[in-house]
This record gives sequence, structure tokens and C-alpha cells, in this order.
Amino acid sequence: MQKRNWAMIATAVASTAAAGAAAFIVQEKRTEQPPYTVERTDGPIELRRYPELLVAETETKGPREKALGSGFGRLADYIFAKNRGGEGIAMTAPVLSERDTKIAMTAPVTSERTGDQWRTRFVMPAKYTRATLPPPGPGVTITTVPARRVAVYRFAGVATDAALAKAEAALRAWLAKERLEGGAVTYAFYNSPFMPGPLRRNEVMIALPG
Repeated sequence: MQKRNWAMIATAVASTAAAGAAAFIVQEKRTEQPPYTVERTDGPIELRRYPELLVAETETKGPREKALGSGFGRLADYIFAKNRGGEGIAMTAPVLSERDTKIAMTAPVTSERTGDQWRTRFVMPAKYTRATLPPPGPGVTITTVPARRVAVYRFAGVATDAALAKAEAALRAWLAKERLEGGAVTYAFYNSPFMPGPLRRNEVMIALPG
């Protein structure tokens, strides 16, 4: 009888987890994403063009995951009106993360730096303009990302440093084969931490000329 009870509990927990995962999938599929056009697809790789995007951004120091967590929290406080008055702003996807490559006197990214500098960005919903967005708090800047052409490598799973490095290496190898010159890299994360790892969507984006 005891084994049967534990089996019933395990089944109930599994069913609840599955239902929760399904709810997250449905909710996150409805999350607004920036528009883009696809020029070419080759397996997990796409060449895309994005229009100019209005973003809220912040800069943080430290290892990538720690810096991303700090940046995410600061931007979340802004869009959910935790550190300001006024209405909240809907969450969009993806969250963008890139290393700050400024050098010399403009940022502590030198051979003597004590940690990495990262820029985290939330794309603002399409209904907003710079003028209609609530004023940001300390450490948050409203800016625009110019229209751009990018090469993208899409993969599922948990976006560890190793997984991101592997995806970037594969994408740069593809660009070399196609004789395309790649620039700076941006990481794009489409899901909340509550999404099961195998169902998460991650992308490595490399800027292209033109």
C-alpha cells in the first residue's frame, strides 16, 4: 500500500510539473519579439536583417552568468516599475547580452581589468517610443540599436559558457566557409529560468557588414 501511495504521489508531481511546463511554453510563445526578415537558412544558421530597435540597457561587471543576472535584475526593476512610478512595461524576448568592447579611457576592459564588462539589453515593446517610455532609474539607459544584418546560430538547452562558445565557433566556421566577415557577438536568450532546459531557445548572433 505504501509503495502504491508513493507511486501516486510521484505521478501527481510529474503531472503538475508537465502542466506547469506547458503553461510556461504557451505564455512565452505569446511574448512579443522584435521583427526580422530571413535572407537565408542553413540548418541551425540564419542570416537575418533587423530594423532599428528601441532598448533599455545596463552594464555590469563579472563573469558572464553573474553579470547577466545582475543586469537582468536591474532592467526587470525598471520595466516592472519596482524602482519608479507609473505603469509596468511588458516583457519581451529575447534578452540580449554582449561583452562591452570599449577600451582605453572609456571602460575598464584592458589587460589589467579585474572583471569582464557586459551589456544587457531588453527590447522595448513596439508600442513605445523613446518619448513615451517611463524615465529609467540609475544604471539604466534608453537607446537604440541601429538596423543591422546578423548571422545567427540557434540551439536548445541550457546556455552554459561552453555551449555558447561551441555555437559561436560553429557559426564563425560557417562564416569563414561562406567568405563572410563577422564582427562582434551577441547572445540572445528567449526563455525564463523556469522553462525546462531542453525547451529553451538560445542564439548566438554575429554582426555582419551591410
